Amino acid sequence: MLALLGILAGGAAPLVARQPSTGGNNAFPVPTMGGKQLWADELFFYRWRIQRNVLTGHCRLLDENNLRYGWGTFDQCKAKLEQIKRARAMPPMRGKVVVVLHGLFRSRTSMSKLCEHLGEQGGYTVLNVGYASTQREVGSHAKALERIVDNLDGVDEISFIGHSMGNIVIRHYLADREQNKRPPGKAPPRFHRFVMLAPPNHGSLVALTLAETDAFKVLTGRSGRQLGAEWAELEDKLATPGFEFGIVAGGKGDALGFNPLLPGDDDGTVSVASTRLAGAGDFVVVPVLHSFVMNDPDVLDYTLRFLQKGYFVAADRRQPIKETKN
Repeated sequence: MLALLGILAGGAAPLVARQPSTGGNNAFPVPTMGGKQLWADELFFYRWRIQRNVLTGHCRLLDENNLRYGWGTFDQCKAKLEQIKRARAMPPMRGKVVVVLHGLFRSRTSMSKLCEHLGEQGGYTVLNVGYASTQREVGSHAKALERIVDNLDGVDEISFIGHSMGNIVIRHYLADREQNKRPPGKAPPRFHRFVMLAPPNHGSLVALTLAETDAFKVLTGRSGRQLGAEWAELEDKLATPGFEFGIVAGGKGDALGFNPLLPGDDDGTVSVASTRLAGAGDFVVVPVLHSFVMNDPDVLDYTLRFLQKGYFVAADRRQPIKETKN
């Protein structure tokens, strides 16, 4: 069981709580005290971020080196950021942005290699989003993502990349947006493309199998249960993207996969069948385990190519998914 949890998690982040305050600014920036599973990003300006503590509700303003420049309410942190932007004559955000979300029990660090590749090779402004994946339900993560996207003023194009549960958060956000802001199936013109890496688009059998174990409940929280025992309820709240998307699945390319406890091909955690989602413009299987798919050199290239051209390998080698096969 612990081996499966290790595959599912791929590494833990420390839980370090910070005390709420009435707000303030630092005369000099100070380092944070960790607590990656207790903070959720809610606003980006290039690599500056405003985060909210999921336990206390207070916010902090961080720069690209994770140094804290202010704390208090969201508005206080935003005001401090505006002050910094004016003082440093920082230009507004423009052009093409890629919003990247990590998976369950991981942190934004797990997506760093991919984000660097997209920035250096593609010229994108990449927002590597951190969220407290084990501390809240998927719908709460989607609300934080909504605040991030809603604050991307001036950006011409927005694409999305998710790893594992990060894809489910994005799909929940898209469903919420359709319900609250747009007619069904309509996406804003600036939503460009979406690359799903090892997405549990039909739930996770591993999460379902471990759902009632104490270790799983403690380590993965409500989100973990939603991917397993509560999947039917969660699935009703997810949208199929109304813009181009492609899927990268991990697997051995045979009928056995990496995990003998999963049916068919799999990446050790999610079956290839569960990654499939009707409407995808392209689909590819790579021989990589679930926790490492976002760092695979081929996947880095596939992801960038899909964002730029709408296919993973070549235009004449697309594998669109017209219907889902479970």
